[in-house]
Amino acid sequence: MNDYKERSENEIFTRVLKAGRRTYFFDVRETKAGDYYLTITESKKNFSESGEPSFEKHKIYIYKEDFKNFQEMFDDATDFIISEKGEDVISERHDKDYKPKNYTIESDEEI
Repeated sequence: MNDYKERSENEIFTRVLKAGRRTYFFDVRETKAGDYYLTITESKKNFSESGEPSFEKHKIYIYKEDFKNFQEMFDDATDFIISEKGEDVISERHDKDYKPKNYTIESDEEI
């Protein structure tokens, strides 16, 4: 059985969060025994020097017996971040006039 077919057969529920170059997939899947578990996949789009896109993926599996502790630690960590730094994003990449460090301005003017 190919990977795609197996994946689609045991997926019960899916939610997708697109966040810039990253996409997060929250998938509820079914074990062979018929129980459910959660996978969270981060997919990040990258481009090679030739401009060809590729995707870097990272996946974690969370089982029911860990849901409560996982959620508590997730809540603790996100609450800490918000209480320490607020909800505004602190990153030069999010500034309206952000330019990458290797950015150069080309001009038609002669010097």
